[in-house]
Amino acid sequence: MNNPQVAEVFQGIAGLLEIKGEQRFTVVAYQRVARTIDKLPIELAQMLRDGQDLKAIPGIGKAISRKISELVSAGKLDFFEQLRSEFPDGILEMMRVPGIGPKTAKRLWDELEVTSVAQLEGAILNGSLASLPRMGAKKAESILHALAAREARTDRLPIARAMPAAERVVEALREQCPGIDKLAVAGSLRRYEETIGDINLVCTSNNHADVLGTLAALPNVTRVLDSDDTSASVMLSEGLVVKLRIVEDARFGSALQHLTGSHRHNGVLQEHAVRMGLSVNEHGITEPSSGTLEEYASEKALYAKLGLEYIAPELRIGLGEIDAAETSSLPRFVELKDLRGDLHVHSDWSDGRDSLELMVAGAKERGYGYVAITDHSAGRAIANGLTPERLESRQSKLRRVEAAIGGIKVLSGSEVDIRADGSLDYPDDVLATLDWVVASIHSGLGQPRDTMTERIIRAMQNPHVTAIGHLSARMLGERKGIDADFEAIFVTAAETGTVLEINASPERLDLRDSHIRRAIDLGVVMAIDSDAHTVERLDNQRYRVAIARRAWCEAHHIVNTLPTDAFMDFLSVEKSRRREALQAYA
Repeated sequence: MNNPQVAEVFQGIAGLLEIKGEQRFTVVAYQRVARTIDKLPIELAQMLRDGQDLKAIPGIGKAISRKISELVSAGKLDFFEQLRSEFPDGILEMMRVPGIGPKTAKRLWDELEVTSVAQLEGAILNGSLASLPRMGAKKAESILHALAAREARTDRLPIARAMPAAERVVEALREQCPGIDKLAVAGSLRRYEETIGDINLVCTSNNHADVLGTLAALPNVTRVLDSDDTSASVMLSEGLVVKLRIVEDARFGSALQHLTGSHRHNGVLQEHAVRMGLSVNEHGITEPSSGTLEEYASEKALYAKLGLEYIAPELRIGLGEIDAAETSSLPRFVELKDLRGDLHVHSDWSDGRDSLELMVAGAKERGYGYVAITDHSAGRAIANGLTPERLESRQSKLRRVEAAIGGIKVLSGSEVDIRADGSLDYPDDVLATLDWVVASIHSGLGQPRDTMTERIIRAMQNPHVTAIGHLSARMLGERKGIDADFEAIFVTAAETGTVLEINASPERLDLRDSHIRRAIDLGVVMAIDSDAHTVERLDNQRYRVAIARRAWCEAHHIVNTLPTDAFMDFLSVEKSRRREALQAYA
């Protein structure tokens, strides 16, 4: 079992124990274990194979460690199976519906005898759910929308789950197949699409049978779907299909280009080639009049033959990149090395796993000159949000940590909740004490479009709000996000000098590339932030840099590409003039 599957089991245990009336601290302990496992940078199965002690993971004791070992090795947990047998079969699935927690599930069971998603939908449609005390029609309608969203989901997985799986396969093939020469990821994963259907791999080798046999025998391969002399498709335990193609070395670049580009990109590329009297496909470039095929071992050579600048994989989506490459006018896209700081980081003062010292030291180790510690505000009780008194204590601790570690500027910040009416979770006198304020929406996600738009605009008009975090509030594979007039929000962000965040949390990847590109066109200042809750997740920035590149972001669009002194000067400028201040450093 992989980490998300293990985490789901422990989350299920927590929910069932809460319905049973188990002591609160026990329920919370299982919830914390589930969150910890879900955020681990390494698979539990790998840790057990390496002989690592699971008790070294914060929050995991001897009993939980035994349960994890049993679950990972056997694929099931007797404790969970026994607990689940005490409840109707559909209770767990029903609790996964947004708006239906353990307490609501128990009420539905006790008062309406509703114990499945199908029965839940029926109770909404016949009005019995809305008739329950403290429920009402509005709550019932919200749950109905959540059910519809569940049905609309596809089998595509968020890139955060697909990328580690692909990297494990690539690593195993390289280790076990010395005959492999070149090996690369292609397809939507190489383009850093937000969600992934299949994992496409291209390789060259002098021993096809060895490569294909090794792929089929990998421990996390559950079955072989298709295979011939040069290709194979297998199903992974993570639920992903891996499609591997072996090509001749001379055609590696041609195949990699074809299998990486979207259908639209490849179609536009073919039209471009036809205008030159040529034809391009996965084998190379053909001169139709003579039938001569020219093969390409590198993508750069293929693009050069077509009179184009090399087009980075993230851009191959068919939205103007070929025209720009033809006129050598592709921008100088932002790169990971351009980032000089991280402006959205959590510590264990709120819902982060690691201490202030570890998070600041981790940022420094990654070469950053500054980092903003943005623990949650008081309204996020579920995230252990900071009261004004705790915030003041944490600010004092930050100054000591900054002095002790040295060589990095530590900004005292907060991720402050935007309330339903657009007001903020801290009063202005508290906000004024902070260096960096990220205002975010975490509740009331179902508000009407006009109400939601005004709510966000009101927050941006507060002079103390530096940035808006994960604007759409979406969770990939879980919820679509808010309904709002993003055009109006982008215009207000540009006018007020409010930074919009490009959130690198793999579960969010928010904003999406199309929104980023429009915001840049309107002059909005952007920041690429990790939203890290652990030291390891500071490395999430690679996902958002790739998405920012898909949106044609250059370094001068991103405020945290500024050197430390320039960034502090940026903060000292009146908020409404910060857009011009950033451009002055370009």
